[in-house]
Amino acid sequence: MKKILIALILCSQIAFAQTDSLSIKIGQMILIGMPEAKVDPVVLEEVRKGKVGTLILFEKNVPKSSNAFAPLKKMTWTYQQAAPIPLFIAIDQEGGRVNRLKEKYGFPRSLTARALGKAGSLDSVRFYSEAMAANLAGLGINVNFAPCVDVAVNPKNEVIVKVERSFSSNADSVALLAQEYIRQHRKYGVITSLKHFPGHGSSLEDTHFGVADVTNTWTENELKPYQLLLNAGYVDAVMTSHIVNKKLDSKGLPGTLSKEILDGILRQKLGFQGVVFSDDMQMHAITKQYGLEESIKLAIQAGVDILCFSNNIAGSETRTVDRVFEIIRAAVDKGEISKERIDQSFARIMSLKKRLTQNEAEYYRQQIREIEAQALQQRRLAEENARQAFEREKSAREITDKAKSEEAKKQEKKRRKKTN
Repeated sequence: MKKILIALILCSQIAFAQTDSLSIKIGQMILIGMPEAKVDPVVLEEVRKGKVGTLILFEKNVPKSSNAFAPLKKMTWTYQQAAPIPLFIAIDQEGGRVNRLKEKYGFPRSLTARALGKAGSLDSVRFYSEAMAANLAGLGINVNFAPCVDVAVNPKNEVIVKVERSFSSNADSVALLAQEYIRQHRKYGVITSLKHFPGHGSSLEDTHFGVADVTNTWTENELKPYQLLLNAGYVDAVMTSHIVNKKLDSKGLPGTLSKEILDGILRQKLGFQGVVFSDDMQMHAITKQYGLEESIKLAIQAGVDILCFSNNIAGSETRTVDRVFEIIRAAVDKGEISKERIDQSFARIMSLKKRLTQNEAEYYRQQIREIEAQALQQRRLAEENARQAFEREKSAREITDKAKSEEAKKQEKKRRKKTN
């Protein structure tokens, strides 16, 4: 195993060394989904060459076992070890319906955001989110596309409200509960991503299947959780929504493709300067309205840093890293996307990954401290057991010696009587 690991690292270093800087930067902007619950050789080679910076896991990638932890951890470890730049290994693990790591695979139980909101207790959020974060960290998953901070504006909303993905219809409550959720993830070095900007809680339609126009239902209050969490310093990253809001974008572009929304509102108005993930670019709200090349160019121009291609949407054409990479590279070569724009995304991504490696280092230091503490406790227990065993043996010897002494005295008395 050690020889295989060394070979993997050497191969990745050689392939990476032969890659130009622009290609490296573009690779960091690509997120891809994998086909099965095992290491995919094609994806592994793309990782090794630095052509992809983020991988995402779905339930299809979880080994179908009642104890899936070890094989899933081995899979994430294999990808991570092959990467010349540390990977984001991401998952949508909100809890409830959006739950890839189910109890039947041996993972902890999770609750919906709404159930936690109804409980009205930060202790409940703390308990379930800490268990979730600890589990993710142990698996080598370092990004959770959660919490969902959509405000439950429309009770008829099928994709957020009815399936209980929103904490509350009150924006302040959403922010409060989300902050505790994020705090627990940070304890274990897991990055979180708020979603779905600028708010999906008022829609009547589902962007998985087509256009969701919230022009007449969206309210400014849906931005409040983002602003409150930004003010409190609890925003690691943000995921976009494909909703259409003509009051926010004069051209009627979906949020993911809108510079007015992402640059104008998120970055300039709210002041967020971190990493922006797109929602899945294979959702039909995008694919039925825009071609692949057009949507990629618009998203990057709008301010998206990492483009998500999950290969998990029914009826959607599979997207490969090579194809996405070629489109971005060609757009830069033609001057349709500036090198400066790529540099901006790369700088934001690397800044977050730097924090990630620091978090992981602290996580492993904590793991070592816990192991050492357990070892010390076991050593003390062993010493105490040995002491007690010695005392019991000593006591037994004393009893035996006393009994022998008394028996000897009796025998001596008998001998004297006979002599007399």
